[in-house]
Amino acid sequence: MNTLTLKIDLHVHTCYSHDGFTTPKQLISYSKKRGLDGVAVTDHDTIQGALELIHNKDMIIIPGVEVDTLQGHVLALNVTKLIPLSLSLPETTEKIHESGGVAVAAHPSVMFKGLGTRKCRDLRFDAVEVINAASFPFSVSTYLNRKVALNLGLPQTGGSDAHYGPEIGFAYTLIDADPELDEIAEAIRKGGTVPFGSAISWRIRFEKAVLGLKRMLK
Repeated sequence: MNTLTLKIDLHVHTCYSHDGFTTPKQLISYSKKRGLDGVAVTDHDTIQGALELIHNKDMIIIPGVEVDTLQGHVLALNVTKLIPLSLSLPETTEKIHESGGVAVAAHPSVMFKGLGTRKCRDLRFDAVEVINAASFPFSVSTYLNRKVALNLGLPQTGGSDAHYGPEIGFAYTLIDADPELDEIAEAIRKGGTVPFGSAISWRIRFEKAVLGLKRMLK
């Protein structure tokens, strides 16, 4: 059977993230509007949003979490249990692999500036997030992220890092895989991915900033 090319945003947050605004219902709605086949729900240090959406029938939901480690953030994809927080990077990637998940270095040019290529090779990442639509400056971070991926010889992914519904789909990954979670995870590990995307527009960034201000003033 021929595999499909799936369009998946591999880095999306919901209102279960401390800085997120998107309800599960809004996540599905905006993902459909952007023509996505699926999203990875990667809230900060919680799996609750992913578990709430995992049985949705309208699109592929990859359960995950953005894990806060001692040295930076790691996307744990295709996991249904919370990965322990505040561990070292090697410990974190090991825990992700023990859970059967995929460990992706999130926005590495921002989070891992102090780690050289040789040291990164020992961290057992499965892929590198090359395109992150929320990063600034976008073109510079994309260039540096891609350089990390190429130096490490690792697959490249893209995600919006959306914390607000309209941000979803500004970046995504084309994945050659059958629409099954384990097949998608294996395709990422094997490099069957191509990242695409652009920076989140300033209008949408401003809208999110206003929502954040209103939340602070409540």
